[in-house]
Amino acid sequence: MLSLSHISKTFHTGTLNETRALQDINLQIKQGEFVVVIGANGSGKSSLLNIIAGAYLPDQGNITLDNTDITRLPDYRRSQWIARMFQNPLLGTASDLSIIDNFRLASLRTQRKTFKIGNNASFKKIVQERIALLNMGLENRLEQPIGSLSGGQRQALTLLMATMDSAKLLLMDEPTAALDPRSASNFMEKASEIIAQFELTTLLITHALRDAHQYGTRLLQMQEGAVLRDVGEAEKKQLDLATVQSWFAN
Repeated sequence: MLSLSHISKTFHTGTLNETRALQDINLQIKQGEFVVVIGANGSGKSSLLNIIAGAYLPDQGNITLDNTDITRLPDYRRSQWIARMFQNPLLGTASDLSIIDNFRLASLRTQRKTFKIGNNASFKKIVQERIALLNMGLENRLEQPIGSLSGGQRQALTLLMATMDSAKLLLMDEPTAALDPRSASNFMEKASEIIAQFELTTLLITHALRDAHQYGTRLLQMQEGAVLRDVGEAEKKQLDLATVQSWFAN
């Protein structure tokens, strides 16, 4: 589904600040996998997601998504296949637009935009059914500006938006970092359910080792721009939290 072959990226080449962010990354992600990525600050986690999203282009290597070479495509060209969630809940939604209008924009990610776009009764029903999955009582508040909602509510809605137009890949860059502990816990629980229900191929970056242990079907640990550990589903089920925490003991 997603293939990274010999991906490398260096920033500030030839200067005192030269940083080898990614070093010869080879990674294959299958359809429907929920991959959790952990690692210390500066280990290459965010660089990996940015390279996949197209925010940066690699210095060398190739990236393919469903057999389409996307290596040199900028992020706006990849957005037809890739949905992304950020640490800041404000970045995933248009604050001044209503909930229903945000969902309409998300539903058109892979479609040509025309003057016939609208929010008809059928579309509203679909959105209400999706939002009802959150059990937040937002399904009957579709005309409310999304900017008036809490960070946790906005992150949950951003996740649901990724299900509206069959995104091939969901990238989640520490989506709970700006949330309080209770909101973060609620978000992760709902996210796991939605990712499984819609069979979303997902990469999640997190510093929360409990979440890394509890959620996902595969676990990657990065260090110094390389993949240090790649734990598959069967092995991950046998991991205990203490073992994961011990990887960062020294």
